[in-house]
Amino acid sequence: GRLGLTGIPLRGVFNGCATAGSALAMAARAIENGECDVAIAIGMDKHPRGAFAADPSVGGLPHWYGQTGLYITTHFFGMKINRYMHDHGITEQTLARVAAKNFRNASGNDKAWRRTPLSVEQILASPMLNYPLRQFMYCGPDEGAAAAVLCRADQAHKYAGRPVRVRACALRSRRIGAFEVQSPSLPAGEPAPSPTVDVSREAYELAGIGPQDVAVAQLQDTDAGSEIIHLAENGLCKDGEQERMIADGETEITGRLPVNTDGGLIGNGEPIGASGLRQTHELVLQLRGAAGARQVAGKPAVGYAHLYGAPGVSAVTILST
Repeated sequence: GRLGLTGIPLRGVFNGCATAGSALAMAARAIENGECDVAIAIGMDKHPRGAFAADPSVGGLPHWYGQTGLYITTHFFGMKINRYMHDHGITEQTLARVAAKNFRNASGNDKAWRRTPLSVEQILASPMLNYPLRQFMYCGPDEGAAAAVLCRADQAHKYAGRPVRVRACALRSRRIGAFEVQSPSLPAGEPAPSPTVDVSREAYELAGIGPQDVAVAQLQDTDAGSEIIHLAENGLCKDGEQERMIADGETEITGRLPVNTDGGLIGNGEPIGASGLRQTHELVLQLRGAAGARQVAGKPAVGYAHLYGAPGVSAVTILST
């Protein structure tokens, strides 16, 4: 009687690239609110071949938005990182280093989609898709599934020898004036910050920690440029510091702040419903010291997961031992 159609509450959620973070937050809230002692967040997806694209009217946008090419996410992210590189002195070499790191990390992950390491030179030699982003600087749509089981903290040792705590789950949408995926205009004047900036601050406050406490991070790397931007937007560095950080190897598994240790989206693809739960799975392995060849040294105690995507939403989950 414990498996099958048992009649338990089921809630479906679709929230763009933040879908899995939203599902995890709903499971955590159900436990916090006393609705249940154990909950499961499940994510899955299967994409057709090609870039993320659809009819703009589905998102309430005019047809001209699609005609400009901005409803194709590769175009949007290329334009976004191009502006960021101009403003903050980020080079194409740094884009390639991020992608090479994630391919290298994926090679040590038997669940990754792309497990063949690629060098910086190979990545820079790949075809240009949307300037300045090349073919191997993007993640790809694919298929996959993931799940996370949550329970009351006082019951965790009944189910796991080394339980991991959910310290914060936060979700924010874009403000007016923020230029995000599927936002059709940018008001004149100073733009509003990304929802990632808002949600990261909220998550740190909920968890009672700061960026300096993060030992390992999973950041949305729809493309190599997104990982670079999200380092700053999540408070893990200042704008422009990524050039030095990445050149010095600080985001490598052996570095000061390991990022996307399982290969991220570039190595695993992005089945939207499952992607954030893949991040959670990797952080749990890292915090338990069970990540094998890609294990971060020094017994990491705090893991940070970040999601970002259409229609301008961002989610952050913070875990700890």
